[in-house]
Amino acid sequence: MIEQLSIWDEQLFLWLNSFHTDWLDPIVFQLTKTVTWLPLFLFLIYKIYRYDPKNSWWVFGGVALTILFADQVTSSFMKPFFERLRPCHDARWEGLIHNYERCGGLYGFASSHAANTFGMATFLNLKMRKKVPYFGWLFLYAALVSYTRIYLGVHYPLDLLVGALNGMASAYLVWFLIVYVKREVVKKILR
Repeated sequence: MIEQLSIWDEQLFLWLNSFHTDWLDPIVFQLTKTVTWLPLFLFLIYKIYRYDPKNSWWVFGGVALTILFADQVTSSFMKPFFERLRPCHDARWEGLIHNYERCGGLYGFASSHAANTFGMATFLNLKMRKKVPYFGWLFLYAALVSYTRIYLGVHYPLDLLVGALNGMASAYLVWFLIVYVKREVVKKILR
């Protein structure tokens, strides 16, 4: 079963990776970089602070903790444990796939980019959905950044899916911890 899933994953990757054009390569490469999204992050910080200045530090801390959890699970646990080569490091795909600029680390399962972006989108929607209802579009941002990883030849679709699920699970865990700590611990201290 796992072998068949891996075959489907590789076939989907090869098909999706085949859709590229030379003029789009540097644009997609830029979209995968965190620094490119700095204006978005500054906008989010502004919106979060503007709508809830008193509790904004809980939100900022929650996002940071979500990304820390999600990133560490993928980078420090999953990649070394599963040791699944990135497509661009797999000799079977040499000359068959499109890889632009660089490949990254040796292993790619699961994607830290997907974990971090989907984790942030999930946490912000959990924590801020009543105050900023249009944060749902952050899932489009996460999907776009994740797709760039296939386009650039550094991740299989399953790497992205599992990374996204890890990020969402991390967001729910952190959200629960923050809600619990804020509701139970902080209120007891302030009594």
